[in-house]
Amino acid sequence: MRHFTNQFMQINVAILTVSDTRTVENDFSGQEIQALLRETNHKIVNYEIVKDDVKEITSIVLAWCVDLEINTIIINGGTGFSQRDTTYEAVSFLLEKEMKGFGELFRSLSFQAIGANAMFSRSVAGCRNKTAIYALPGSTNAVKLGMESLILPTVHHFVEELHRS
Repeated sequence: MRHFTNQFMQINVAILTVSDTRTVENDFSGQEIQALLRETNHKIVNYEIVKDDVKEITSIVLAWCVDLEINTIIINGGTGFSQRDTTYEAVSFLLEKEMKGFGELFRSLSFQAIGANAMFSRSVAGCRNKTAIYALPGSTNAVKLGMESLILPTVHHFVEELHRS
């Protein structure tokens, strides 16, 4: 039995790039997310770049989770293993429910593309306060893979489920 999803539901997205070095001009991953969202007629409500700092990431995500205009947050960057990579710590702590399959599928698809280094990604997704939250690595190729293979095909269903009584 096929589950039908309202593909016409408005997806209102806030994009957060986590980086100590990116600017609006060289945030190619953030630009890729925006381009893919525009191509699929989703609304970009907010876009920010923040340093890789747990408190800063947490503060922005928490504010966006109570903004009634935003129903989806897409974060890129800070999901690796360097000392400065703290997105996973910030986001996983905030999630009310984690979508375990997201990280697993992302790493599986990445493995097909880049091999064993895919296991170094700590991509995560879940929800808080009826807001879908996704965290992807900062590379443009990883963003494209995650957006095209996982996020865009399912975001309508995810948001719809979060607002179901």
